[in-house]
Amino acid sequence: MQKRRLGKSGLEVSALGLGCMGMSFAYGPAGDKKEMISVIRSAVERGVTFFDTAEAYGPFINEELVGEALAPFRGQVVIATKFGFKFGPDGKQTGQDSRPEHIRQVAEASLKRLKVDAIDLFYQHRVDTSVPIEDVAGTVQELIKAGKVKHFGLSEAGVQTIRRAHAVQPVTALQSEYSLWWRRPEEEVLPALEELGIGLVPFSPLGRGFLTGAINEYTQFDKSDFRSSVPRFTPENRKANQTFVDLLAGMASEKKATPAQIALAWLLAQKPWIVPIPGTTKLSRLEENVRAAEVELTPSELLKIEDALSKISVRGARYTEELERRTGL
Repeated sequence: MQKRRLGKSGLEVSALGLGCMGMSFAYGPAGDKKEMISVIRSAVERGVTFFDTAEAYGPFINEELVGEALAPFRGQVVIATKFGFKFGPDGKQTGQDSRPEHIRQVAEASLKRLKVDAIDLFYQHRVDTSVPIEDVAGTVQELIKAGKVKHFGLSEAGVQTIRRAHAVQPVTALQSEYSLWWRRPEEEVLPALEELGIGLVPFSPLGRGFLTGAINEYTQFDKSDFRSSVPRFTPENRKANQTFVDLLAGMASEKKATPAQIALAWLLAQKPWIVPIPGTTKLSRLEENVRAAEVELTPSELLKIEDALSKISVRGARYTEELERRTGL
């Protein structure tokens, strides 16, 4: 697979990464551990070198899964993880916590769970308004100087936060939702990242599975599936948003590809420093996603997609109001 650099940092990764969250968290019951390890290792065999996890996924069990799966490939892969939440005895999130002492504690725990000597990319999971971002960036800088972290990242942060953090410790990558049906980063975030030389790592590049065409208005979600509470995934909104899938299906037919591959190829075509991290628990989907890196959309095809999208309005918010308040700060 082709490689890409995340901004000006020099961090080189595969053009597509693998988001591992759904293997343990958010999209229904956790997958079988042996099967998930097999999927992760199959990704390495297919050229994927960039893997995304977080202490919050599970919590903790996803980092352990990724650490075990990638143990044979130390030095060959890049693992990104995140800090910024606190948890109760039952494992449920009890709020945000990006205090310097907590960041240091999370780093030590993540190193052990991931079975690594240094965290390749350490993101603040969500902006914590109770802690100045300069303190967060400075703490990660200390961890970098200590050899425990290699690169600093932010997740779902707004432009002012990005600039303030970057002034203290250069930000290697911003992780943010970005896809054909969530394009708000184009307004302010992408121009700022280009100016500052920061890479973008889009999560949910396939619209949490919707853009693959595998979900429709009749799909039933497990009660533990995050999508069951998302406004955009109500049956009415899924029916209305089917237009997006129809658009992708038409282009896919012309290109002898799949809707998912077109959606990923579109993201890859936006900027050379964008590295999507589609997640999956299935080997067949992994293979499909990896092949998206081989799909090239011509300028005329990109214009055709742009023209079609300009006539479509997405229905439903991407998050509940409570979750949206944590983003873009």
